Amino acid sequence: MSEHPAHPDPTLRETDALTLPLRVSDLAARGSLRFRLTPTAEARADLAADLGALKIRKLDFTGQIVAEGRSDWRLEGKLGATVVQECVITAEPVTTRIDEPVTRRFVRDMPVSSEPEVEIPEDDTLEPLGPVIDPGAVMAEALALALPDYPRVPGAELPDSVTELPPEERPNPFAALAKLKKDLGEDGE
Repeated sequence: MSEHPAHPDPTLRETDALTLPLRVSDLAARGSLRFRLTPTAEARADLAADLGALKIRKLDFTGQIVAEGRSDWRLEGKLGATVVQECVITAEPVTTRIDEPVTRRFVRDMPVSSEPEVEIPEDDTLEPLGPVIDPGAVMAEALALALPDYPRVPGAELPDSVTELPPEERPNPFAALAKLKKDLGEDGE
């Protein structure tokens, strides 16, 4: 995407790619930097393949990165997407619309536990600060987390479980095993 040449906005970065790496050293310590990612159809197809989705019809991620204290940064954004996935029951296409806020805090001094078993911190917005903040990486992660794990078309239901059958109608796994053993021979080969 190109910026309007007559009025370039130095506080806005735009791209139609999946990444927008921004060097932390280039960010203004007292200002903010706005961003907008609107990936192309080809880029959306690549991301859909990575996420196991059939198609990403629309994808837009806008927001800003602002300084938080002397060395930390906060990314606040809005993710909008229309994603088509396969129904886990019927394999028919299921369309999901996602509109949600996204926040990440990039901190220089990430809390570190010295315990051998580390618990997941309660604040899931924290990220370690590196030399680059990439709103595109945040967009992809937020989209992956927002997608339904088990998409279903309306009305699709799993068949009744065999455990819901009366005991006399349930298949006997030992009878099936005995038949298999008989078919293979007494020694099981």
